[in-house]
Amino acid sequence: MGIKLGFLGNGNMGYAILKGLIDRKVVKPEETAVYDILPAITERAAALGSSVFTDETELVKNSDMILAAVKPQTARALFEKIGGVVKDKLLISIVAGYDVLTIREALNQSDVRILRVMPNTPAMVGEGVFGLDVHTDAKPEEKEAVEGWLSSLGIVEWVDESLFPVVTGLSGGGPAYVAMFIEALADGGVKYGLKRDVALRMAAQTVLGSAKLVLESGTHPAVVKDNVCSPAGTTIEGVQALEDGAFRSAVIKAVEKSTLKALNLK
Repeated sequence: MGIKLGFLGNGNMGYAILKGLIDRKVVKPEETAVYDILPAITERAAALGSSVFTDETELVKNSDMILAAVKPQTARALFEKIGGVVKDKLLISIVAGYDVLTIREALNQSDVRILRVMPNTPAMVGEGVFGLDVHTDAKPEEKEAVEGWLSSLGIVEWVDESLFPVVTGLSGGGPAYVAMFIEALADGGVKYGLKRDVALRMAAQTVLGSAKLVLESGTHPAVVKDNVCSPAGTTIEGVQALEDGAFRSAVIKAVEKSTLKALNLK
């Protein structure tokens, strides 16, 4: 059937990857396929031009590479079911908390190549972060293909699998922390007279622009902060307020708590 990439599960993250790859013409719709237990999800994938399978083992048989995008609580049953048909294929897993050894154990299959990937939701708008297991046993051409696909949806960082929990805590959960900051920043503007929609746009663009400044200039965030803080000026007053509220400590603690939770997922 010429299916390059089959999706086992196609919820929000799986669909973001599928739609992003198709929209950016990285893969053709007919080169993708989806299996999911929910009709609404398979109908959404079919609308993109993807093939739809009603049996997960048939999808695996007919796909060159398989991307597992299911919830952790259903992952083991899925891996156990496809173990007999995944031989000599590449299994890409974005299942949180399932390391390669756990996946291989559930598959009960040694002749399968596994690549763990940790994505985040900004992939939906082509600005994602993807952590990829540097020790994967994927073939070089498979690694190159996957990196090329995901690079079209954001940045790719190859990291040791042992660091996946902190990738989960930082970039996986990061969009939630940043969204809270944007909301709070906008609330401050509303408090002093800005309309809600104006304040939200200004807050979101400020975060976007600041991030772009750090990434494209290579400037350390501390320097960006210092450049905005004039002596006896307005910004340093705000910085002190954040320090009084233990802002940086709270963010570090958020990453820490999320990382520790990820370490205990199975």
